[in-house]
Amino acid sequence: MNNYNQTNKERRFKAYVSPVGTTQLHLRNPYIIAWWSAAFPGFGHLLLSKYLRGYSLFLWEILVNNMANINHAIVYSFTGNISMAKEVLEPKWMLLYLPVYFFGIWDSYRTAVDMNKVFILAERENAEFNSYTIGAFEINYLDKRRPLMAVVWSLFTPGLGQLYIHRVVTAIFTMAFIIIFVYFSNILIAIHYLFIGEITQATQVIDPQWFLFIPSHFGFAVYDSYVNTVENNKLFESEQRKYFNKHYQKHRVKFPVPADGVK
Repeated sequence: MNNYNQTNKERRFKAYVSPVGTTQLHLRNPYIIAWWSAAFPGFGHLLLSKYLRGYSLFLWEILVNNMANINHAIVYSFTGNISMAKEVLEPKWMLLYLPVYFFGIWDSYRTAVDMNKVFILAERENAEFNSYTIGAFEINYLDKRRPLMAVVWSLFTPGLGQLYIHRVVTAIFTMAFIIIFVYFSNILIAIHYLFIGEITQATQVIDPQWFLFIPSHFGFAVYDSYVNTVENNKLFESEQRKYFNKHYQKHRVKFPVPADGVK
């Protein structure tokens, strides 16, 4: 295994292949990143591979949102019951929620802009990076995979698309929390009642506070797996192109020139 990242002989690297996934720089739309942070704090940072920051904001969102009953208030607001929305909100937690929520949006936008600049510099430097790693627990390497398959598996269960492209930590995190959201929202029980025609029971059994986490979670899993599959394919092609240019293109094929009259 190459040790370019460990020795840091080059100034900037485009990517790093580790046993638990491939982390890479690539161009991102800062507005899209900020939008995902607005949809669910932490998602924008996870798209930037800022995992510690992203997971921290993700856990903070679940804790404070539940304590402030924000999702409950959203449901009441959408159904026109403004008085109940005001009543269900917990002001002490709500005032704690707002500063960190806006920080997540601002910081993800700022970080996306900075990382785009770093990517341009790293792309121009085109430094060596490890494209293959093998260890006692896992093997990871660059190759090409189908973005559509990542989307399909993410639609079945969030996290499977990340497993398909070997983003192991994000996959485990995403799958663990979809289990939590599904369990506490009672959505499977509601689906059971829908299948047997009990619409009223299905509406009553579902918990909106936990249910509203699910759409954003599904959307993020699909988007993240698709984008990273596309970018991993680009990284694979870039690494292969550089390798062939370095080891093969410089060797010109020499054709022997026959002597006069000899064919």
